[in-house]
Amino acid sequence: MISTLVLSSFIIDELNAVIERKFPNKKADFEKFLYKIPYNLEYIPDTILNDVKIEIRDKNDVPILNSAILADVDILITGDKDFGNVILKRPKIMTAREFLEKCK
Repeated sequence: MISTLVLSSFIIDELNAVIERKFPNKKADFEKFLYKIPYNLEYIPDTILNDVKIEIRDKNDVPILNSAILADVDILITGDKDFGNVILKRPKIMTAREFLEKCK
């Protein structure tokens, strides 16, 4: 199975903020990591899809889910428990552990 990692601009910005706040001495390592791994970058759209009714507890997660839908990804990997009750045909929402188990 060939997989392509898709990252949203929102996630990269969020990771940068967390690393800056919690691990400021690791910022260069994170930038090097992003430079070395292959991934497709998807930008958070300015508008939210109106035809998709997304029920999610944390409304701050709507842009992430919306980006995954617009990018037409197969799987959204997240550890955020707010995605646990989201029901969609696509993308399938999985934890990293579930994804790794599937890939065995």
